[in-house]
Amino acid sequence: MSVPIAGDTSILASLPQRSLSSNPHSPEHHDTELGDVELQNIRGRTHRHTGSTTSKFEAEHLLHSGDDENPSHQMPRKSTSKSPNGSVRSPVSTSSSTGNGQAMSSGLTGSLLEHRRKHASVDIGDNASQTEHLMGRSSFSLDNDVPHSKEEEDRAVGFMELPDQDRRNFLLLVLLYFLQGIPMGLAAGSVPFLLKSHLSYGQIGVYSLASYPYSLKLLWSPIVDAVWSTSLGRRKSWILPIQTLSGFGMLFMGARAEQMMIDAGAGGDSAVWTFTWWWFGLVFMCATQDIAVDGWALTLLSPSNLSYASTAQTVGLTAGQFLSHTVFLALNSKHFANKWFRSQPLDVGLLTLGGYLTFWGWMYLAVTFGLAVLKKEEKTKDRDSIMDVYKVMGGIMKLKNIQSIIIVHLIAKIGFQANDAVTNLKLLDKGFTQEDLALTVLIDFPFEISLGYYAGKWSEQYTPMRLWSWAFVGRLFAAVFAHLVVAAFPKDGYGTGTLVIVIVEHIFSTFMSTVMFVSVSAFHAKIADPVIGGTYMTLLATVSNLGGTFPRYFVLKFVDAFTSATCTPPSIPPKDLKGDLMVEVPATSREMATIL
Repeated sequence: MSVPIAGDTSILASLPQRSLSSNPHSPEHHDTELGDVELQNIRGRTHRHTGSTTSKFEAEHLLHSGDDENPSHQMPRKSTSKSPNGSVRSPVSTSSSTGNGQAMSSGLTGSLLEHRRKHASVDIGDNASQTEHLMGRSSFSLDNDVPHSKEEEDRAVGFMELPDQDRRNFLLLVLLYFLQGIPMGLAAGSVPFLLKSHLSYGQIGVYSLASYPYSLKLLWSPIVDAVWSTSLGRRKSWILPIQTLSGFGMLFMGARAEQMMIDAGAGGDSAVWTFTWWWFGLVFMCATQDIAVDGWALTLLSPSNLSYASTAQTVGLTAGQFLSHTVFLALNSKHFANKWFRSQPLDVGLLTLGGYLTFWGWMYLAVTFGLAVLKKEEKTKDRDSIMDVYKVMGGIMKLKNIQSIIIVHLIAKIGFQANDAVTNLKLLDKGFTQEDLALTVLIDFPFEISLGYYAGKWSEQYTPMRLWSWAFVGRLFAAVFAHLVVAAFPKDGYGTGTLVIVIVEHIFSTFMSTVMFVSVSAFHAKIADPVIGGTYMTLLATVSNLGGTFPRYFVLKFVDAFTSATCTPPSIPPKDLKGDLMVEVPATSREMATIL
């Protein structure tokens, strides 16, 4: 009796060819080298010969065909073949030596690895075999959807082509991300503009620390993944209480926000830190909610449609931030309200910060109640301890590819921070009106939403990281373009042409930023493990956000240090001057102004 040595593929040639289908009326699938049943035969013989636990595990893992529901594929069969001299070879015996068994197991593993690389049909099968396998299930029903071919699953699917359940869950994700965007748009967008008349650039830089929880949520994301109530569900256990606390927090701040800003401007650094800590707490709750929603998105959507998770995040967050930044600033501006909505000018806008926070505090509570009553989450009892999840997170961070991604995320956005954090503030300093800035972002919004949707589809077509790389280069050009716009902004007023240039610059910058965000989020969703989805997604999103957050504080500090404001006396007689009399140097220039 001859025993094949490692790497010997003669045993494969001796195996008979079989059809994957036992249905005589269905097309037969023949593999010229190896059939699915023969893989099971080899697996059975390999298990009998292996003397190593590692070899046994590898053979079981690599040779598993995925057809566990078909009992006929579970029984290993002995195979005999005739030798060239006409005698019948005996089947491989279990009495072989341990060394020979290990050699055979290693040889089969290497041969089959190479075979599976070259012949994908062994694992995938043709449409006929897939259909028969589906119809052979005990749970099969004619009411089931027709299975799609691999080519149909790989192509980009439009929103209206999604299954009904995926469409409903997509809209739910958009709503949850939209709610996150409301306080985030205020904290990162509107409030710094409102503080501009009270604080210096350096003090606004201190306030920018309030957005750090969104970049540090990785520290507590394992707790969100590991702790939950089985009665509520893994994700609703966090979303419901966090949204409730956020709602009451906005109601509390809504009654005090205006006075807190005044106190921050008059009370010095201690008052600025107090104001910052209140917003820090609100952003902390939004960041915790984001961990739960990111993890829920991995199970709410079908695996083939996971790219829509990043689209839902983009559409929801963008809409919420747009409402809290652009729309709120426009309606909060007395100049915008007097120009477009009033016949008699007033000293206040249509909306106040306190009123806006109060309204959305009640909306948070209403949506939370509806989510608790109307949406049922799939129950699960599988859980890991908090330390287990932290260990898994540590294991993820030890992966070479993950370390490379982390380095890229931490340094990639440094070149954009001056554009993102300072361009709009500098345009306002140079005379660009707040209502025109609101108009600019208003025009930009439909482009951002529509391009966010298409960026999700492009991520499927071009692969996410390739699209991210293209957008990265485009965003660098957008930053240079924005710098030139600020440098060339006219000192003696501007016309329609300048306004159009600013609008184009803004659309270009946000377009590239949106494509980068959607593509990298799609990439994160593709590589994340749903079992620890919140931690995996949060790890990748955290370093991405941190790369855009930590440089901003230093950028604003440097802008404050390198900026000198000059007050020039008017050239017209005082009696012809219009507007309120300035009795104090503006706070933004208080530390560096030179009065002439």
